[in-house]
Amino acid sequence: MLACLAAAVGLSTLPAAATPSYCGLAWGSLDKSSPNYSSGVVRDVRAGRHDCYDRLVIDLSGPQAGYRVGYVGTVTQDGSGAGVPLRGGAFLQVTVLAPAHDDAGASTYLPGSRSDLVNVNGYQTFRQVAWAGSFEGQTTLGLGVRARLPFRVFTLEGPARVVIDVAHYW
Repeated sequence: MLACLAAAVGLSTLPAAATPSYCGLAWGSLDKSSPNYSSGVVRDVRAGRHDCYDRLVIDLSGPQAGYRVGYVGTVTQDGSGAGVPLRGGAFLQVTVLAPAHDDAGASTYLPGSRSDLVNVNGYQTFRQVAWAGSFEGQTTLGLGVRARLPFRVFTLEGPARVVIDVAHYW
């Protein structure tokens, strides 16, 4: 029993580099993607605050959609390539592989303000969420964050959602 206890104590004193640094998160800041286009459409964009990260959720109707999310120098509008002004020290370009319009071209998501899709005042990491367009079957948003921080992206079903979590710290 003493040998087991000694081994357990030895394992608990691993160097700090071997353990995740913040809230147990080990996400990283490199681009993330999933290639699946969806026959569904974007319905809503919303955000939430959590103890260790801020969360952006893109709600869809229909099946799950793929995505491309990564840090960029400037978020660009779909179609035109024009820059999207954003507040923050770093910018995530969030592209969901689903349109924000139906087959007849009618919008399925109408933001009240293209420059502030979601009120993120008081969020620890998020600074701004802006519209960058919906073009050729995909929808792009700009997410201004405090700094280039680790993030993760995943999808959920029932209803379909694309979720982006950005850590508060490294």
